[in-house]
Amino acid sequence: MSALSDVINESSHSLLSDIVTKTEQEKNMYMYKVDFAQLKSEIQMMEKTDFSIMKAENERLKSEVDKLKQRLREEITRTQSGVRLDMSLEKGRNRDEQAAQEIKIRETDAKIEQEIGTLRTQMEAIKFQILQYMLGTITGAGALILAYLRMFK
Repeated sequence: MSALSDVINESSHSLLSDIVTKTEQEKNMYMYKVDFAQLKSEIQMMEKTDFSIMKAENERLKSEVDKLKQRLREEITRTQSGVRLDMSLEKGRNRDEQAAQEIKIRETDAKIEQEIGTLRTQMEAIKFQILQYMLGTITGAGALILAYLRMFK
C-alpha cells in the first residue's frame, strides 16, 4: 500500500508540477492581453505612419505629374509656335515664288503679244506686196488681152 501510495503521490506530484494555477493563468492571460494590446497599438501606429508616408509620396508624385504636365504644355506650345512660324515663312516664300512666276508669265505674255504684233505687221506687208503683184499681174494680163484684141480686130 505504501508503494501504491508513493506511486500515486509521485504521479499526482508530477501532474501538479505541470499544472498551472488559476492565478498564474490569469496573470499570463493578462500579460498576453497587454502584449496583444501593445502589438495592436504598434501595428496601428505603423499603419498610420505608413499611410502618412504613402500620402506624402502620393502628393509628391501628384506634384511631379503636374510639373510634367506643365512642361509638356509648354513644349507643345513652343512646338506649335515653331510650326506656325515655319508655315508663315513657307507661305511667304510661296507668295514670293508665285509673284515671280506671275511676273515671268506677264513677261512671256508681253513677248508673245509683241511677236503676234510683229507677225501681223509682216502679214499686212506681205498682203500689200501680194496685192501689188496681183494688180501688176492683172494690169499686165489686161494689157496683153487688150493688145491681143487690138491685133485681131
